[in-house]
Amino acid sequence: MGKSFFVKHSASEITQKLVTKAVFDYNLIEDGDSILIAVSGGKDSSVLSWALSSARYSIKKDYKLLAVHISTDFCNCCSKGPLRSRLNSWDIEFEDIFVPVTGRLKAGRKMNCYWCSTQRRGELISFALKNNCNKIALGHHLDDILETYFMNITQSGILRGMPARIDYNKYPVTLIRPLAYLEEKQVIACANEQGILKAVCTCPYGLASKRRAIRSSIADFTGGNSAVKRRIFAAFENQHTEKINFF
Repeated sequence: MGKSFFVKHSASEITQKLVTKAVFDYNLIEDGDSILIAVSGGKDSSVLSWALSSARYSIKKDYKLLAVHISTDFCNCCSKGPLRSRLNSWDIEFEDIFVPVTGRLKAGRKMNCYWCSTQRRGELISFALKNNCNKIALGHHLDDILETYFMNITQSGILRGMPARIDYNKYPVTLIRPLAYLEEKQVIACANEQGILKAVCTCPYGLASKRRAIRSSIADFTGGNSAVKRRIFAAFENQHTEKINFF
């Protein structure tokens, strides 16, 4: 998809085209799918929800959409009313569930991003199974994926990122990331064009995250160049699916 495409089309059209391309490249959506969208109320999951609803004509698959928001015992300030109304206007049913993330910590353990992530992921899978959803859609975009690759390289010494599709071995659920081809700036542009306002609070545990330092480093050595970032993505993304044994 050349540079001329991005010049001639609106942010919304670009989002729909790139989501559709990711869907077909990675076989993210199939006829009969029931897709659970994890929504925070922020721009990423909101744009994802809008795109999956509005791009049905180009995806050309018969699928259902359900959205769930996870409220926690340390971060529960997202305004649910506007979020529910926004999703309902896109014909997406909305559910809100509470998870005591810090309340599940064992004595002597401190709250951290990894713990929160595992608790949320487990609840998403459980909710999907209870509601007959065979797919879980997350709002991670291209920049999130690159950051995770470099986080794993520098912090864990492993080459592993966030695949666009993960088929779990232990559960009849597939995790998908339809925004994998979109840069954050494209997500923001689409959100602005669609009038999608951010309705989510800032996590108090993520303010000093190492991910912020990685993000800055990536910006420095790529110069913010889209082509460079996409080449890095292509270098890492050498397979379309990945089977894992955890969760």
